[in-house]
Amino acid sequence: MGLLAAIGVLLPFPFYWWLWTNAQSWVNLCGRERDPSTVMARVSHVLKAAQLLSLFSVASLSWPPPLYFWPLMAFGQFLNFRVYQLLGEAGTYYGVRFGKNIPWVTEFPFGVIRDPQYVGSIMSLLACLSWVPFQYILLWSLGYVFMMFLESKEDPNARAKSIS
Repeated sequence: MGLLAAIGVLLPFPFYWWLWTNAQSWVNLCGRERDPSTVMARVSHVLKAAQLLSLFSVASLSWPPPLYFWPLMAFGQFLNFRVYQLLGEAGTYYGVRFGKNIPWVTEFPFGVIRDPQYVGSIMSLLACLSWVPFQYILLWSLGYVFMMFLESKEDPNARAKSIS
């Protein structure tokens, strides 16, 4: 396994862990002028780009993809899109942890699939198995599993108090 590619694949997870466990510090760091969810989204997009570049660095692309690619990628991305559509940026990027009032959502996929955005992301990664070595897909997926576990143990008392 290429060490740099492995580091790139894992890069966002320490950031997500730190935000989840130190929400008030992040809110304070962002200050009154910057929305903590928006700043998190921007940083996350940069980290996601690094993850994707890491995968491309070890990938062997070929066309056409295997048949399993299409349903896994399509449904995985549908779940990601749907979660973002229902929760918005603040709901997707830890808004509740940062002291925002995010309404509870019960529409599909919530209430049917536990952690639908993580499930969708893992499905999308699995779709790429014909191009990317298994160990990188596994490593990235384990990062999501770690975050699902961490977020399932949420302590509401650890939520940040909004400074706005």
